[in-house]
Amino acid sequence: MRLGLALGYWGRGPDPRHVELAQEAERLGYDSVWTAEAWGSDAFTALTWIAAHTSRVKLGTAIAQMAARTPTATAMQALTLDHLSGGRMRLGLGLSGPQVVEGWYGRPFPASPLTATREYVDIVRQVLRREAPVTLDGRFHPLPYRGPDATGLGKPLKPITHPRRADLPVLLGAEGPKNIAQTTRIADGWLPLYWSPYRTDAYEAPLAGAPDGFLVAPMALARVCDDVAEGLLPVKGMLAFYIGGMGHAARNFHADLMSRMGYPDEARRIQDLFRRGRRAEAVRAVPDAFADAISLTGPRARIADRLAAWREGPVTDLLITTRDPHTLRVLAELNT
Repeated sequence: MRLGLALGYWGRGPDPRHVELAQEAERLGYDSVWTAEAWGSDAFTALTWIAAHTSRVKLGTAIAQMAARTPTATAMQALTLDHLSGGRMRLGLGLSGPQVVEGWYGRPFPASPLTATREYVDIVRQVLRREAPVTLDGRFHPLPYRGPDATGLGKPLKPITHPRRADLPVLLGAEGPKNIAQTTRIADGWLPLYWSPYRTDAYEAPLAGAPDGFLVAPMALARVCDDVAEGLLPVKGMLAFYIGGMGHAARNFHADLMSRMGYPDEARRIQDLFRRGRRAEAVRAVPDAFADAISLTGPRARIADRLAAWREGPVTDLLITTRDPHTLRVLAELNT
């Protein structure tokens, strides 16, 4: 099991520690560094900055949102950064949800998310292979464009720039069972949002068809500390925000996932509290057991014991979320 560093997206502004953390992760032998985006900073610019300040560590987006760019624009950014970094790029993509797609990007959320994802990946793959002009008779991503306002002058094109790698890895952030199963068929890897090494049964069926070499790269908040309850507070804060604040009450993929993992009543309560503006209560409503199962928190010996459970399952890459260099070092030492 390889280790990666997941830096996430910026909050109110750029975190001045990100480059130093990425350089420390590279020095410690971490395999990869990942950036993200929501509705603020973008993933590719931050990753390019990190690429310029590192030399060996792989670089990934976890995740870049599909609604933010057309498939060809995403492929252009990936192939550009792959060239500039010397072939270190991994492209992690996610569909996001209706709240973000329609509320931030001003685009319709696809009626068939699986079809939209499949078409998107198909186009990205065509660009990277550069075997022929890119075309797709698609429902959501037709190329050339053929909508009612089309001029009819669109021409299929091949990328001018030759991609460095036709097989640049594409990973998908998927949460539903059907989406995960499709990911094993069309992508090189899966980026789970919540992963519990104690509930791998929740993923066995959709992962059953995964080919050899398929990457499973979950993110886990990590913190080496004496007080487990205190260390779990950031995890609970993250969960409350995702489950309560990132999605509509009637359609929230994160809440649905928490329900499938055994906490349906708690998920509904977190949503209700967050929606009513009672955010501190929403954080407290996140069960410690759930937060603990998807993170690595506590004294060194406790983390070492729990890390063993992560190694026993199908996880190939554990993406650690931390801003603490000491935690980075401890995880590197424990994973040798």
